Amino acid sequence: MSTLRKFAGQTMIYGLSTIIARLLYFVLTPLYVYQYPAKIYGIFTTMYAWAAMLNAFLAFGMETTFFRYLQKYEDKKDKVYGNALFIILITSCIFLSFILLFSKDIAIWMQNGVYSPDRVKYIRYFAFILVIDALCVIPFASLRAQGRPLKFGSIKLANIFIAVGFNLFFIIGVPFIIKHQLPLASWFSSWYKEGWIGYVFIANLIASIATLFILLPELLKIGLKVDKDLLTEMLAYSFPILIANFSFIINENFDKIFLEKLLPHGTSDIGIYGAVSKIAIFLSIFVNAFRLGAEPFFFSHAKTPNAKTTYALIMDYFIISIVIIFVGLVVNIDILKYFIRGQGMEQQLQYWSGLKIVPILLMAYIFLGIYMNLSIWYKLSDQTRYGLYISGIGALVTIILNYIYIPKYSYVASAWITMITYACMMILSYVLGQKNYPIPYHTFKNLAYIVCAIILSWLSFSIFERNLIIGNGLLLLFLIGIYLKEGPQLKQLLGYRQR
Repeated sequence: MSTLRKFAGQTMIYGLSTIIARLLYFVLTPLYVYQYPAKIYGIFTTMYAWAAMLNAFLAFGMETTFFRYLQKYEDKKDKVYGNALFIILITSCIFLSFILLFSKDIAIWMQNGVYSPDRVKYIRYFAFILVIDALCVIPFASLRAQGRPLKFGSIKLANIFIAVGFNLFFIIGVPFIIKHQLPLASWFSSWYKEGWIGYVFIANLIASIATLFILLPELLKIGLKVDKDLLTEMLAYSFPILIANFSFIINENFDKIFLEKLLPHGTSDIGIYGAVSKIAIFLSIFVNAFRLGAEPFFFSHAKTPNAKTTYALIMDYFIISIVIIFVGLVVNIDILKYFIRGQGMEQQLQYWSGLKIVPILLMAYIFLGIYMNLSIWYKLSDQTRYGLYISGIGALVTIILNYIYIPKYSYVASAWITMITYACMMILSYVLGQKNYPIPYHTFKNLAYIVCAIILSWLSFSIFERNLIIGNGLLLLFLIGIYLKEGPQLKQLLGYRQR
């Protein structure tokens, strides 16, 4: 059980750094929704949706490929590092050249034929942000592969502290200096634009540059030791992952792009959708922290005895953790909603009108987290084409259903479609995985926990109308039930001995 304790320890470190980082960024959400109307915040949401999709292209599936080939060719580690970095450098150069050449045309297309100089600036900012972040992928993956979660986490935190600091400086600090005529007030007044969302993107760019600078020693260690034969093999492995990742990002973000394109007031709806989805960030944090710890762990322990039993046990406690977080967030949504207060009652109520989709988005994150856990089967068995098929089907479902239902149901349709898509991907991955790389998951027990969580959340949200006392009472009963069922085994796994 020392293996499981090691996995839990590393995941906790990744989780803690990820939680702190996300919470620091989450602090900015109330500031954004207070400072910017839904229409302006919609620009923020749209730009980051595009950025997420393009990030998948720039990374080129190299993160997962990197871990797989480090485990597969332990005697060629330097060449694995070099090949992975070389591929990202090539894709980054192509991407940056294209964006800088055609940024005006892209801006006009994004604005449905309307030219906006500001949108051109935003696109160029993001081009540099994405390329710099792509160059950081392999150094970060190297830290994970070396089992150095503390350094990984500290650099991630530094990135967020810098981004948050410059956000606060541009949004609060500069206006304060100008208003009170402090030193440099006249200089700031000469260029500062009140209410300009671009300062958020500039803060992100500064943080990305600082992160690359911090990672420079790790980057220089890697070098560009390219092996043509190994490069070809790695590309063959990574290409299906690239398409799968791109398809996955479509599932996550394409609805926001459709909202802007298909609705007359799409930007406002995107703003509401983007703001209320931040409440689901706590579950997203856990899922992401799990992925950071689990992927290198799964690859490094693939050859150990009882590896599949270990994977099944990890799935058990992963599901228990996410359903507890799910219920906890739903029953306390009337507290969490104050993180997205607008400026004035009208703007506040506009944002809060979207709270009804939060439980749906949380459920979608549960299905996504389980899918990420399940997906290890095709990565370990070198059958990455299945990831392409599954994510491709998910992307097709996302595109078709959003195109049909967004004009009628707006972002409510997007939330339901996101959940349906991840549920389909989860089921497909489970069925195909049990045929090609069977793992002894405790399926019925895990389903029972998920169903119980859904029922308790529905009772709290709909039947008891979000009553905080009743809702948290239901959560307490749920926790007691889980403890009675899982407590003895969990104590054994953690190394406790009964006296």
